[in-house]
Amino acid sequence: MVTKEMIKTEVDKVQHEYLASLYQIIKALEYPSSLKNIKKSNSNWKKFIESTYGCLKNSPIERGKQGEFEIRGDIQ
Repeated sequence: MVTKEMIKTEVDKVQHEYLASLYQIIKALEYPSSLKNIKKSNSNWKKFIESTYGCLKNSPIERGKQGEFEIRGDIQ
């Protein structure tokens, strides 16, 4: 089994020019935990949609008068 201490020891051996790449790889491995938060966030969004869907069916949104505007030439 690989331990964090073993990884830290190996990181100390990495040449300076590869540290940025190694850092990006390590950050990429954090993504799965972020994915859980995204799924939870999506779940909350779906609950919101389910609870509000159709709430305006008896009061439809109407677009009001837009007024009159001057006619402009084409943009060139």
